[in-house]
Amino acid sequence: MLDRVASTVTTSHWLARHVEAVAGANLPSIPVIRRSDIRDIIPGLQLWDCWTIDAPDGSAVLFDGWRGWVIMCAPREIHPDLRHDVARLRLAMERDGEWIDCGHLLPDDRNPGAREWAGSTVYDSASGTLTLFFTATGRRGESSRTFEQRLFQISGKLDFDGETLHTSQWGQPIENVVADGVDYVVVNQHEGVPGFIKGFRDPFHFRDLATGLDYLAFTASAQGASSEFNGVIGLARSTDGGLEHWELLPPLISAEGVNNELERPVLRFHQGRYYAFWSTQRKTFAPDGPDGPNGLYGMVADNLMGPYRPLNGSGLVAPNPSEEPYQCYSWWVDSDLHVTGFVDLWGLEGRDPAQDPTLVESHFGGVPAPVFQLALDGDKAQIIQP
Repeated sequence: MLDRVASTVTTSHWLARHVEAVAGANLPSIPVIRRSDIRDIIPGLQLWDCWTIDAPDGSAVLFDGWRGWVIMCAPREIHPDLRHDVARLRLAMERDGEWIDCGHLLPDDRNPGAREWAGSTVYDSASGTLTLFFTATGRRGESSRTFEQRLFQISGKLDFDGETLHTSQWGQPIENVVADGVDYVVVNQHEGVPGFIKGFRDPFHFRDLATGLDYLAFTASAQGASSEFNGVIGLARSTDGGLEHWELLPPLISAEGVNNELERPVLRFHQGRYYAFWSTQRKTFAPDGPDGPNGLYGMVADNLMGPYRPLNGSGLVAPNPSEEPYQCYSWWVDSDLHVTGFVDLWGLEGRDPAQDPTLVESHFGGVPAPVFQLALDGDKAQIIQP
């Protein structure tokens, strides 16, 4: 199997002609969110981007049947539009729909940034070591908010006492992958609008079992692009046979000229193929080209390094329903192809938050969304309807 795995990246392009095919995709949509789906699992907090605690091979770790989760959080009294300005990472457990809050994942003094944004986690059961890959946004102690984004990792001990998860013995954070200003924009903006800021965030760990090599995929922006809509999925590779030293590689997938953000990238290996998934929104497509709905998108390749082909011919995998286009976002695809997002603006019934901003506060869910299942068949992917 090793001889079929490429060693250099072939940057694959998500093109306007692919996005044009979204209009005729006719895919099952994510079921409409109902009031009964809104479960406030950690009272007092609004929750959004989430991911499972995984083993190095990408499978979710179970603790006596409980899954460990990391979730971005902010106090419920913060306006939803401002939640990213105070975001922390929260540790939680879930089993059969029951949730247990395990507190903040990191101690207060371990983030070199001002906020903790999304990433991924790897748990080594033999040593009890948990490695967190995360986005440090801004700088600790900064006097005003910035949108600077840097990739860090930090390791500590994770223990399960039969009732809850505990972390301890955290080391020092290490900036592991640095934007080069050649392939990737150095993101140090002081001003910006959500959806249109540049990216260097969302590190996702992936071990290629064909080679045993470890990789980090991440949301980024292409340096030197001819369009302001220059979203890419970046890639870095371990150089030490472990998780401590990384080399920056060219982008895996580029949406230059098409879309500004390919968020929360997830890589999975399934039935001999590599699948790359990401989340994006209608508003982040280039205004002079075709667009698609808020949804989960993806591409597939025969080699990890590409070339990748858009799933379903268009890239669209799981759209929000047309009657509730903003209802959920930021999807995590686990190794069993279960997909978890968060409830965003639900129950709008045709109302537009751009025309009535009060809807953002009154209709923001801020809780995990109902899980759905994907079916993959070569270059085809869609939701399995319950």
